Formats: sequence, C-alpha cells, structure tokens
Amino acid sequence: MAPSFLLQMQAQEQINLYIAELPEWQRKLLVRLRQLVHTVDDEVEETWKWGKPHFDHDGIMLGFAAFKNHLGVWFHKGALIDDPKNLFAKQEKDEAKGMRGYKLVEGDVINEKAFVELVKQAVKLNKDGTKLGDAKPARKALVVPQEFDHCLHKDEQTWENWEKFNYTHKKEYVEWITDAKKDETRKHRIAKALEMIREGVGKEEKYRVK
Repeated sequence: MAPSFLLQMQAQEQINLYIAELPEWQRKLLVRLRQLVHTVDDEVEETWKWGKPHFDHDGIMLGFAAFKNHLGVWFHKGALIDDPKNLFAKQEKDEAKGMRGYKLVEGDVINEKAFVELVKQAVKLNKDGTKLGDAKPARKALVVPQEFDHCLHKDEQTWENWEKFNYTHKKEYVEWITDAKKDETRKHRIAKALEMIREGVGKEEKYRVK
C-alpha cells in the first residue's frame, strides 16, 4: 500500500486535473473554494473518492462536484451544521442521510465568510467524533419578514415579549404571516400578531386560523 503522503499527492494531482478541465467560471469558483477549505485548518487532507474531490479531517468531511449548470459542495454531516445564512440548498430526497449541499451557478459570488463558518463546523464535528445519530439536526434559521420585524422593534414591550418566545412560538407567527396570499391579509395578520405578542400570548394559545 502506498504511504499516505503519496496518496495525498496523487489525490492533489487528480483534483488539479479535475478542476483544469472545467469551464472557466467553474474553475475559478472551485479554486477559491478549495483555498477557503484549507484556510480553516492546516490538517485538512485532500482525497479522491467516487471520482470527485473530497476533503477529510478525522474522516470524510466534504466534497466538490461539477455539473453542467452548477457546482455543488456536499457536507457529509450537513444536517448537524448551523446555517444562519441559508447557504444550503433545500433538502432533497438523496440527502436523507444527513448530507447538505451548497450550490453555485454561473455568475454567483461565494459568500466566503459564511462558507468558512460551515467548514469550521464540519471540522469540529469530525474532531469531536460526532456522528449523525449523536445529535439532532441544527434548526434552520427563522427568517422574519422585514415588514413584521420592523413593526416588532417599534414597541419596546412587544419586542421584549417576542425575544422571550421560544422558537416554536416565533415560527407559528412567521408562518401565519408568510402564508397570507393577499397583501391585505398579511397586513391584518401582522396587526393581530403584534397585538397578541404585546400581551405575551402565543399564536396558538388564543387565535387559530379558520
């Protein structure tokens, strides 16, 4: 069996060739993504698995894949990674085992800071020996509609109560508002939500949509 450093060199050469054969826009993005991965930890190792570039740290961590119209960065424990900037694409059926993907198309700009944070978490999970079954998947960040968020900040008591609510209570209000199909309905729901929140009442405790 070849020494590990030789395997590393072979993998690096394979990755170099893989990237070099891609269209220019994909090549530029993958070169930069590769650099960013290595800025996180000097001990990240490049490997070649399933015909694609991979990066390991105490085990498999993430991989790159180039397709006709997009690039994908697949985090093997993505379900356990907190993604506040929503870089991960919507979960697909083939990601049921915990993988999550960051997808880029031509013209996209890498959110470098957010991407590096994802890689840092991936490294830590492997360093800690965390397995997908060891922890619950990280909750997706709650996106509060701008109009609603602005109104929440207008009244000190309303904002204070909102901050005290747990994730579920906040999610109920946000989904109720975002589900409104008409502008008039949305405004009515925002007004009603603000009234209830100021009273410190969770949506399902007092009011249900008919």
